[in-house]
Amino acid sequence: MSPAQVVIASFFGVIAIGSILLMLPVSHQPGIRVSPIDAAFTATSAVCVTGLVTLVTATTWSLFGKVVILCLIQIGGLSLGTVFTYFLIHIGKKVGLKDRLTIQAGFNIDDMGGMVRMVIMVIRGTFIIEGVAAVLLAAFFLSKNYIWYDALFYGIFHAVSAFCNAGFDIIGDVSLEGYVGSPFINIVIMSLIVFGGIGFSVWRDIVGKIRYKVRPAVKKKFPLSLHSKFAIITTVVLILVGTLYFWMSESNNPETLGKLDASDKWMAALFQSVTLRTAGFASIPQAGLSEASKLVSSILMLIGGSPGGTAGGIKTVTIAILFCSVSSTLKGYQRITAFKRSIPETILRKALSIVIIMLSLWIGGTLLLSLAEQSSVFPYTSVDLLFEVASALGTVGLTTGITPHLSVIGKAIIMLCMFVGRIGPLAIILSLVKRTNQVNEKILYPYENVMIG
Repeated sequence: MSPAQVVIASFFGVIAIGSILLMLPVSHQPGIRVSPIDAAFTATSAVCVTGLVTLVTATTWSLFGKVVILCLIQIGGLSLGTVFTYFLIHIGKKVGLKDRLTIQAGFNIDDMGGMVRMVIMVIRGTFIIEGVAAVLLAAFFLSKNYIWYDALFYGIFHAVSAFCNAGFDIIGDVSLEGYVGSPFINIVIMSLIVFGGIGFSVWRDIVGKIRYKVRPAVKKKFPLSLHSKFAIITTVVLILVGTLYFWMSESNNPETLGKLDASDKWMAALFQSVTLRTAGFASIPQAGLSEASKLVSSILMLIGGSPGGTAGGIKTVTIAILFCSVSSTLKGYQRITAFKRSIPETILRKALSIVIIMLSLWIGGTLLLSLAEQSSVFPYTSVDLLFEVASALGTVGLTTGITPHLSVIGKAIIMLCMFVGRIGPLAIILSLVKRTNQVNEKILYPYENVMIG
């Protein structure tokens, strides 16, 4: 099996085990029965760190069921290969070449150097960030008169869910809408979303740069890589543009921001923009958004977070590559350039492939979902279906309310979209096709121009 096939098989195996565990009676609240399709849907959503649910998490699952979901989210966010490698390191086993290739495929990075250090940094950094956030959130829930053990579990669950960009919550059936005016919980959750979705390779660059600044004895400089610059800049731009758009578009909408005061409007607009980075928490009703805002939200969800993190979607760096290509073409450059660096054309081809495949899946998934839900009595529009499929492909988890009303076929379509969105469409396709024939690569055909534009 190729490294990509190993990653796919590991995700599929965890989903299968999670589905079986969630079908057990001990996983449900007394008097509640869960169908196999709903158990499989929940497991897929948790492992693919999406957050779309057909059943209310808070009232359907027992403590055991919620712990199972929590574990599935953590494994899905970090990937089974990363967790398994960390376990091998701590029991003194050697990490072989195949394990390193699997980690490389899971993190979606090209450099194999420092894989073991990367895994240790990711695991330790994850637990530190989640631990600090869990304490802060537990203190917050404790201040809301929760019993201490409930407050602690709520803090841990939502810290892991937010960091892994999963969007699962155990508060109720309206996500974080009850806390739209709480700066504390909004800031903590948004910080976790950004930390998890920015990408672990960006972590490595930032940690190296901080270490160089703090410790004068460290002589080796750690400049931010081009990847990290793209990830950080694109993330900031998308968040700011999204915030401004939702504030302008929804400020007079009584179903979303219109009922809030001035400061809460900005907070809710910022949270909406951040959660579209594939987190899935909602502080305002998504069904109340205008049709234009739903469409803009769908596009932002489809873009998603950054490569090599817990987020899904097309990814920020992919979009940045396309913009650099357009900019270089308009300037008349022969090469794609950015920050005094040239970008290989192979990277551009991959970026174009990902965008075209994701857009095709978005449109195709929406058409299939509309056919599957023709007999549905639940009122929805075409934009609602576009929103739902974009949420699944981007592993976001936001919904306008149609997820619980989907048919069995509709749920299967969304499950497939969540799986593809988490693994990555290009990785799945490359794992299914035969490896490149090296002989054919040596054959060079003559060029011929074609007219475009």
